[in-house]
Amino acid sequence: MAQFPSSSGASGKWKLKDVFNAEAGDNWPAVVSDLVGEYLVVAGGGGAPWDASGGGGAGGYLAGTSQTFTLGQTYTVTVGAGGAGSSNTSADQGSNSVLSGSGLTTQTAIGGGRGGYTSGGSGGSGGGGRRGDSGGLGTSGQGNNGENSGTATGSGGGGGAGEAGGTDGTGYGGDGLENDITGSNVYYAGGGGGGEENNGFAPAGGTPGGLGGGGNGGTELTQLGQDGTANTGGGGGGGGRYSTRAGGDGGSGVVIVRVNGAVSSTTGSPTVTTDGGDYIYKFTGSGSFTV
Repeated sequence: MAQFPSSSGASGKWKLKDVFNAEAGDNWPAVVSDLVGEYLVVAGGGGAPWDASGGGGAGGYLAGTSQTFTLGQTYTVTVGAGGAGSSNTSADQGSNSVLSGSGLTTQTAIGGGRGGYTSGGSGGSGGGGRRGDSGGLGTSGQGNNGENSGTATGSGGGGGAGEAGGTDGTGYGGDGLENDITGSNVYYAGGGGGGEENNGFAPAGGTPGGLGGGGNGGTELTQLGQDGTANTGGGGGGGGRYSTRAGGDGGSGVVIVRVNGAVSSTTGSPTVTTDGGDYIYKFTGSGSFTV
């Protein structure tokens, strides 16, 4: 929109009628400043292997409020992939998600630990242990431990951002945390359910993953462990009994920034929405934004 010109003849000085005309024509110069808001950084969830394995741990969860984003500065976003599940004895840890830039303490959410074919892997939240083995450790301030499996017929649930694996029942994935940064309450970073060897030991449909995208564990009947939900950081469900029952992949992470005005530019094609006058930038892939 063109600026209404001043008739004063002096740079930076406006006559009263110029101010009136500019306001009436909606041509008053825009005020530019720093932006203030909040962020959510969730890493990729851990994958799980086959054959009654532990569930994958949720990706690390970091959230902050009252954060200043400085005018003219560029902020870099990395969104971590979920760890690969497998039809063998190994699986992958999820990848880290990162938000960094001027005036912001770099926020690095740690990828979720892999589900265990023996002991679970450590990560943002730890993966569950398999049939009597220990769960992996979660990262302080980001997640919780995977479940120590105490049974020969079932394996431990992966830890979630809100609670440890196995909190809600043997083999259950730990629940994640609820966040309303998008304007709606959504759970993120749930742990994967442990794989089971005995159908009578697990609920129908497999041992539940945690709220926040955790995949259900497999059984003799449901067979495969389910994948964690994309862009939640949920852990993959452990594979069911026997070596034909593959474990699930971890869900990819997400980075969301909510600020009190529009940024000047972005890369990486984030989804942009508004809520109550705030602008919300949801990154499901790596990119950047400039204030």
